[in-house]
Amino acid sequence: MDRTTIKAQTNQGQQDNIPSKDWSWPFWPVLPIYPFGRRHTLRKEVVKDTIWTFDQLQGIFYVVVPIRMTVVKLEAGGLLIYAPIAPTPECIRLVKELVAEHGDVKYIILPTISGLEHKIFVGPFARKFSNAQVFVAPKQWSFPINLPLSWLGFPKRRTQVLPPNSSDTPFANEFDYAILGPIELGPGRFAEVAFFHKRSRTLLVTDIVLSIPEAPPEIVQLDPYPLLFHAKDDAFHRVFDTEANRRKGWQRISLFAFYFQPSALEVIGIKEVFRHALGATDRSIKAYFGLFPFKWKSDWQQSFEALRGGGRLFVAPILQALILNRAPRETIDWANKVASWDFQRIIPCHLDSPIEATPSQFRQAFAFLEKQGNTIEPLPEEDFAYLRQLSEKLSDRGITPPPKKRV
Repeated sequence: MDRTTIKAQTNQGQQDNIPSKDWSWPFWPVLPIYPFGRRHTLRKEVVKDTIWTFDQLQGIFYVVVPIRMTVVKLEAGGLLIYAPIAPTPECIRLVKELVAEHGDVKYIILPTISGLEHKIFVGPFARKFSNAQVFVAPKQWSFPINLPLSWLGFPKRRTQVLPPNSSDTPFANEFDYAILGPIELGPGRFAEVAFFHKRSRTLLVTDIVLSIPEAPPEIVQLDPYPLLFHAKDDAFHRVFDTEANRRKGWQRISLFAFYFQPSALEVIGIKEVFRHALGATDRSIKAYFGLFPFKWKSDWQQSFEALRGGGRLFVAPILQALILNRAPRETIDWANKVASWDFQRIIPCHLDSPIEATPSQFRQAFAFLEKQGNTIEPLPEEDFAYLRQLSEKLSDRGITPPPKKRV
């Protein structure tokens, strides 16, 4: 058993001593995704007395990944919150411990416009800190009806849009930021705001770049059921809770999360799915009554290793195939601006964190948008097949604009 598993089990014991109401998120029906109304929070100090991350869990059909909020101490006192998570009693208690030592929450940042999993928490979080100013990325929208932010729970008198120039904000002395987008996608749009904390040389991003750890992150190991569910080879497979099975489940979850349907995954027919369910080792509601509509090819782990690339920094395949290729020039210009900052670590809102990375490594992650200069091994084209087909269908039906040529 490795240190990660031991540490996770230790934290699980500590979490079990906390009343379950501390994990409660009563508004989960607004976005009914796993783990629904029961969310653990893990706080980690990244830069001593300066930066902390708060991790929770989210997913669909047990494809679970960390979702992360970052808290930065301001030189003048007080805290800035980047991308709030669910304000459970436990989460707010952990934030207030920092407030007691470093000052009140002054600023809350929503750095995206399309991510409901980020947007949904801002209003409830802001109500817990009534003196905080809320800044949001420009061109916010909601689906199916585009509603005013105040109707979505944002405090009307305390919410404002991030100006184009970071020098026009009250935190300009400590942060630069760069706004990507909005990239128009037909029924919706995509945008992201990267924040650079000058003093600690730390870059904060939402979804744009990430790195995949080989073993499941600590927050995921607090609830190992999703890991073990995806460690199954078929409906008949009985999986025991071991470090190897947790790792196996995590690696398959990663392939699901980024490709939807990687080349190593075989979807089985509906009749076979129900026939297998009758003999499944677990037919409980939690296990979807034994329904397990896919099986993995023997070489699935090669797909994971190619995706992970030794822990390299990369842009998620979904963004590569469905979003950023709709605005390659704009994305490259934005990446160049971000790469002009002298950061030494990156904290994304998902997967691994912190990532020790240079501006040149960040810039290289966007080489897939260029005709020349791709010096890193690209992700396997066979794993992109489903995403490419989806992109083509969306364009052919006029739902989204077609991809543009590489620059």
